[in-house]
Amino acid sequence: MIKFENVSKRFGSKTVLDNVSYEVRKGEIFVIVGPSGTGKSVSLKHMVHLLTPDEGRVLVAGEDISHADGVELERMREHFGYLFQGGALLAWLSVADNVALPLREKTSMSEAEIHKKVMETLELVELADDADKMPSEISGGMQKRAGLARAIIRDPEIVLYDEPTSGLDPVMSRHIDKLIANLNSKLGVTSVVVTHDLNSALSIGHRVAMLKAGRIVEISPPDQFRNSTNPEVREFLDAQFKITRISGEWEN
Repeated sequence: MIKFENVSKRFGSKTVLDNVSYEVRKGEIFVIVGPSGTGKSVSLKHMVHLLTPDEGRVLVAGEDISHADGVELERMREHFGYLFQGGALLAWLSVADNVALPLREKTSMSEAEIHKKVMETLELVELADDADKMPSEISGGMQKRAGLARAIIRDPEIVLYDEPTSGLDPVMSRHIDKLIANLNSKLGVTSVVVTHDLNSALSIGHRVAMLKAGRIVEISPPDQFRNSTNPEVREFLDAQFKITRISGEWEN
């Protein structure tokens, strides 16, 4: 569904992505982890051509998005919904109006059709009762869910999540994880998740990719990732987990 082919990206003298190649499969939850500053969010931005690679290319559904522009780029971006790290809600619009914004800007749907679609989508993220509230009246976790509703309102094939559990308590973080997994299952979308939260990565990911110093050091299913013998992966795991194996499970 998404393919990186030998992608490199530099900002000044710093190489953020260094000859990166991988493929995200249709319908999977692909999670990208790694230390700060290793190119995780930069990878997401390449997928929707918010950034252009210095070398290599990014393919979406077999088409090169990394060199598309104008009408062609807009068409290719229709594949995507994007959940920004902070939710990115407009403070002067209600939850419902924030979610409705892409429909009002990009479609010719009537207000009655928009209202129906918005309420159906808010139901999916468990916010139907909060449709008329303003962003300042809801919690950070609810803002993330509203941002997610807006990201999926036009039924994208691919949803990109930039640190979806950042700033949330553990209970709400697991709630967001459950929503991502449920939406992946119910809607059949392809999901790419960038996160620092290894609990999240290992619980929802079908495959986990680790970036370090701009390079992919491992891509594997969660169980294989947990038990990796790659020293860079082991160091990353050890930094976040107390390595105590009890009945086949990792303990924080």
